[in-house]
Amino acid sequence: MPWNKHDYPVSMKNLDARVRHKAIEIANALLEEGYEEGKAIAIGTAKAHEWDENHPKDENEK
Repeated sequence: MPWNKHDYPVSMKNLDARVRHKAIEIANALLEEGYEEGKAIAIGTAKAHEWDENHPKDENEK
């Protein structure tokens, strides 16, 4: 089941919106590759945190 910014796993609810959107994007891609939901969520969340650390917010970004 693909997720979106309004319908996503409960485990992502406390993530910053920027990180959550990236985690959803990554998790959806992993689902398309055949990963199980739980694994896709875990990897997507971890990779989104890693991405956030390597891509600082733009000054204009909330």
